Amino acid sequence: MTDFPSPDVTETSRPFWDALNEDFLVFQECEQQHRWLPARDFCPTCLSDQFKYVKARGRAQLLSWVVYNSAMNDAFKDQVPYNVALVQLEEGPKMMTNILAPNGELKAGMDLQLEIVKQDHFKLAKFKPSSK
Repeated sequence: MTDFPSPDVTETSRPFWDALNEDFLVFQECEQQHRWLPARDFCPTCLSDQFKYVKARGRAQLLSWVVYNSAMNDAFKDQVPYNVALVQLEEGPKMMTNILAPNGELKAGMDLQLEIVKQDHFKLAKFKPSSK
């Protein structure tokens, strides 16, 4: 069995991964209140290097997705078919993730709720349909 790819944890992304390991999701926000994911050393809008990490409420909306019918990495072969989705957090940042629902039930604009899932020695932010 092939090992699941490990995240590239850097000094900048460590707070993101540490938060997931404590069962919550964070995004970055600069002094101008621009918000983003994935973690980076500067704001992608104004280029400020002054930012903080903010705890997300865990609600999002599905923007787009693709369903893979063949594994792009041997570690995923037992998960075929699987989805890779673009979601927008209620606070604004967008992120790539997986939706924990049958692929045929995915709908653009559907409300989602954060579900943190343990994968090997780290945790991932995935989403499931919201019950609201």
